[in-house]
Amino acid sequence: MTPAARIAAAIEILDAWLTGDSVERLLTAWARRSRFAGSKDRAAVRDHVFDALRCRRSFAALGGADTGRGLMLGALRVAGQKPDSVFTGEGHAPLPLSAEERGAGAAWDDLPENIACDCPEALAPLLRDSLGPDFQAVMSALRMRAPVFLRVNLGRDTRAAAIESLAAEGIVADAHGLSPTALIVAEGARRVRQSAAYTRGLIELQDAASQAVADMMPLTPGMRVLDYCAGGGGKTLAMAGRVTAEFHAHDAAPGRMKDLSDRAARAGLAVRILGTDDLSASAPFDLVLCDVPCSGSGAWRRSPEAKWRTTPAHIERLCGMQADILDHASGLVAPGGVVGYATCSLIATENHDQVAAFLGRNPGWRVEAERRLTPLDGGDGFYAATLRRS
Repeated sequence: MTPAARIAAAIEILDAWLTGDSVERLLTAWARRSRFAGSKDRAAVRDHVFDALRCRRSFAALGGADTGRGLMLGALRVAGQKPDSVFTGEGHAPLPLSAEERGAGAAWDDLPENIACDCPEALAPLLRDSLGPDFQAVMSALRMRAPVFLRVNLGRDTRAAAIESLAAEGIVADAHGLSPTALIVAEGARRVRQSAAYTRGLIELQDAASQAVADMMPLTPGMRVLDYCAGGGGKTLAMAGRVTAEFHAHDAAPGRMKDLSDRAARAGLAVRILGTDDLSASAPFDLVLCDVPCSGSGAWRRSPEAKWRTTPAHIERLCGMQADILDHASGLVAPGGVVGYATCSLIATENHDQVAAFLGRNPGWRVEAERRLTPLDGGDGFYAATLRRS
C-alpha cells in the first residue's frame, strides 16, 4: 500500500467509528477484507487511526470537520505535510480536497485549551478539579502514544539479564525508575512477543505504573492473597513474582482471565482461579487487591476510544460500582488484613474521594499508603491506596 492508500483506509475506518462502532472491530474487519495489506500496512493504518482518536478534537479543528477526512487532514497539517500531496485521487489515494476543505480549519495557536489538549468538554471540569495545575501537561501527554513497558519476572532472572537477552534479538530496553521490575522498550517493540525472554516467562508486557501499584501491596511470605478484579491477571502475576505466597484470582467476567493459567505456567507461578461462588468459602484473605472498573482516564493514550465514549453519568455509575466492590471485598479480609484499592483513573471522585467515603462507612479501617501517578511520571495514570482492617 502507498502512504496515501493507508490514509484512505484510515479515513474509511474513522468514518465508521464516528457512527458508534468499535474501533477494534473495525480494524479487524478491514484487515480481513484487505488481504493485500501486509503487516507494515496494517500497523501503519492502525497507527493513523489511533493517533486520530487520541487527538480527535484538535485534528478535527485543524482539518475543519469531525469526519474521517477532516481528522486525517488535521493530522497532516500537524505533521507539516502538504495535504495536496496525499489527497490526489490517484490510485487508492483519498479524493482531492475541495476548495472548502482547503480553506477550512483553525490555526493551532487559536485553539482553546480544551481542544488543544484534546480533552472531552463534558469531562473537563472533573479533570481540571482533579489534576489542578497539572491539567494541561497531563492532558497533552495523553495525546501521545504510550511507551511500551515490560515487567521482568525476577523469579526467572535479573533485570540486567532480561535486558541482555532482549538485546541479543535486536530489542533495546532500559531499566525504568517506576518499579524495580520495569523496562521501557526503545527499539523493537513489535518483536517482543516472539522473543526468547517472553516465551520462557522472563518478561511480560505491563505498564510501569501498573507495576508500581503491585509494588505497593504489602506482601509477606505465606500470606493468602486475592486479586478480586483480576482482569487479565497482570497484577496477580506481578505480585506472585515478588514473594512465595498463596495467590488467588477472581473476576466478575471470568473470560478476561482465560489466558491467566497459561501465563502463570510460563512464568513458573501458581495462581488459583476462583469463581464468585468460591469467594466466601475461600475467605478470609490477608490481602485483597481491588483494581476496580473505572473511567480508564489514566490510560486514554492506550485506549483513546474510551476518552470519547465516557460521560459524567457513566462515571457516576462506575463510582457506585466501585463502592459496592470495596464494601464486598472488605468482608473477605481477615482481621488485621489489607484491602488494596486501585484505578487507572485520574479523576478524584474515583480515587481519593472513593477511599474517603469507604472510611466514613467503615470506621474500623485506616489508610496505610496512598499514591497518585500520572503520565508525567512516565507510565499510565493510576491511583492506589492500601487500607488496613483493625
